[in-house]
Amino acid sequence: MCRNIRTLFNFDPPATDEEIHAASLQYVRKITGYNKPSKANEEAFNRAVNEIAMISRDLLNTMVTNAEPRNREIEAERARTKAAKRYGTN
Repeated sequence: MCRNIRTLFNFDPPATDEEIHAASLQYVRKITGYNKPSKANEEAFNRAVNEIAMISRDLLNTMVTNAEPRNREIEAERARTKAAKRYGTN
């Protein structure tokens, strides 16, 4: 999995359309190998991003869990702490 794609399920507030689109874009970039597609492939590339975003939104809206929603600020702080331990602080 691409390191830039983050978990979007079970957060309070829920994932935004922009976050889902960004994850979809990263996914399509990863599987195609293109950061930016050629003009010949641009339509297919953008269509794939939009379709994956739509399917991802549907998935996130239909999944259920009994777990409490995670707090974005707490999760971000945990990620910063983990990165500081892993890479050291500057």
